[in-house]
Amino acid sequence: MSSVLLSVNNLVKSYGTRRAVDGVSFQVQAGRTVGLLGPNGAGKSTVVAMLCGLLRPDAGEIILDGQPVAAGAAAIKRRIGMVPQDLALYDDLSARENLRLFGALYGLKGKQLAARIEHVLGLVNLQDRARDKPATFSGGMKRRLNIAAALLHEPELLILDEPTVGVDPQSRNAIFDTLEALQAQGRALIYTSHYMEEVERLADHIVIVDHGKVLADDTPSALHRRLPARAVLRVDLAAPAGEGVLAALRAHAGVTALAQEHATLDIGLVDNADAVPVLGWLQQNGQQPLHFATARASLEDIFLNLTGRTLRD
Repeated sequence: MSSVLLSVNNLVKSYGTRRAVDGVSFQVQAGRTVGLLGPNGAGKSTVVAMLCGLLRPDAGEIILDGQPVAAGAAAIKRRIGMVPQDLALYDDLSARENLRLFGALYGLKGKQLAARIEHVLGLVNLQDRARDKPATFSGGMKRRLNIAAALLHEPELLILDEPTVGVDPQSRNAIFDTLEALQAQGRALIYTSHYMEEVERLADHIVIVDHGKVLADDTPSALHRRLPARAVLRVDLAAPAGEGVLAALRAHAGVTALAQEHATLDIGLVDNADAVPVLGWLQQNGQQPLHFATARASLEDIFLNLTGRTLRD
């Protein structure tokens, strides 16, 4: 079992009378990826700022490999890499010059810095563009260079805040490949994103926060088991089902939710195995399915089930 690299214990942060973070706790193991999710204004950004030592918590502690992370604790913060949502690059410097500058900020120099620059350029597949300026790069290439800059000092923990915003599918996959390679090397990752499919692909563990509190802290499979409907059956009927049929279907074993729009039924199921008896029941009760499809409940379903569907500013 992987050892615990990062422990976040009862973090609290307030701005005036508003408590942005209210008792947040979770752990990150070496070689694992934690997806940190939450709606806008949930407290994610404040948590990330405290993890990086940019903000001092009002209460609680952050422990990295047995040492506290605090504002001003430069030595321990060097063991953390941060990939911000806003690109931290100089457009008038070449890719290599950008990395040379960021490496110098971490105290790297000489042959060590040169070797690290070549290594991270290779990791993000930008060796052939090392002499070019980011001003000439696509959005995805800039994002990959941003990641390279955060990896120069070989951090044990890499925090990525919305690292694929505005990139094309090819660049997104290239970023995923890089992150999976880092994970295989034993790096611990914290990944924040509004793209649920990204977190489903990358995360071993998921933490969902809202209103400053942790609503869920578990593996993806365990979170799926918490849903009342872990599978969905969509059935296109020849004609809309009557109210009597809908009422009886809601009471059918394995059915947890039901909605009808025109002649299409969306049926929430306890498990995919419940789809066959439900389809059989529909046919026995005079309904004519023209087409049907089943799907496993997604991380987005889990997220909305926990945080609600109300729009956030």
